[in-house]
Amino acid sequence: MKKLIVNADDFGLAESINAGIIKGFKEGLITSTSLMCSAPAFADAVKLAEDCPKLGVGIHLTLVGSVAPVLPPEEVPSLVDGQGLFPDNYVSLAKNLYTGKLKISEVRRELSAQIERGLATGLHFTHLDSHQHIHVLPGLQDLTLELAHNYGFKAVRIPGEAYTWKGGFNCGLVRILGKCGLSFCSDLFRFKIKGTGIAAPDHFFGMVAGGHLNQQLVSCILMNLPEGVSEIMTHPGLEADALSRRFTWGYHWEDELQAFLAVENRTLVEKNDIQLINFGGLLNA
Repeated sequence: MKKLIVNADDFGLAESINAGIIKGFKEGLITSTSLMCSAPAFADAVKLAEDCPKLGVGIHLTLVGSVAPVLPPEEVPSLVDGQGLFPDNYVSLAKNLYTGKLKISEVRRELSAQIERGLATGLHFTHLDSHQHIHVLPGLQDLTLELAHNYGFKAVRIPGEAYTWKGGFNCGLVRILGKCGLSFCSDLFRFKIKGTGIAAPDHFFGMVAGGHLNQQLVSCILMNLPEGVSEIMTHPGLEADALSRRFTWGYHWEDELQAFLAVENRTLVEKNDIQLINFGGLLNA
């Protein structure tokens, strides 16, 4: 049987992203989202999630993305820059991690604070994942499992897209190599969770084309979906022009949203007998 989680990342990063995610849930194929507990539009995201109890919600552990930590910056100085913000991307984070500049004790305290801020809302959380997939970096994998155990999370994302998968997306070698490096880290993480009681989807899509999914690329994924449980990661949003001025990632937020609203893709789900679930349903898959 084919089961599918469509998870929208960055819930809480901006109100227009929040609105796009909710539109994709109410009108399209999105089944799940990941809440950034230290992001500027956190309160707006929580309110929207409260009104959508069938939407699966995970916690998007965050140590990158130029957002502020939950804890005061002076309490986690190895995690922030001179403006008191996390580094822009995982490359900077990894450099600090592997040169010993990043203090794991501060990472533990900050990520615990993020989880506790999420739990304090009263929302039911289905899983853990992370912004730019930092939770599968060697050196942070054990901490991720520790946090999952401490706070009772029974499911995690494993962002390991098949090494040869491009799905019709035309990209350069650097992007492919980056995807393969992350998939290797994900393979290590999948091995590590065996026997821990923590579940994860069998397959992952949306990495090599991350931020650039469109109707055709999602159609290709749906037509080639393997047996078992798959996750498609997406980054939907509204007001793409405003988001592009604010963030420099080059994402196509409205195209990604439209891909999961499209009647053609919703029809493919029905024709191929694909069961839509969230991470909560993963435990029964």
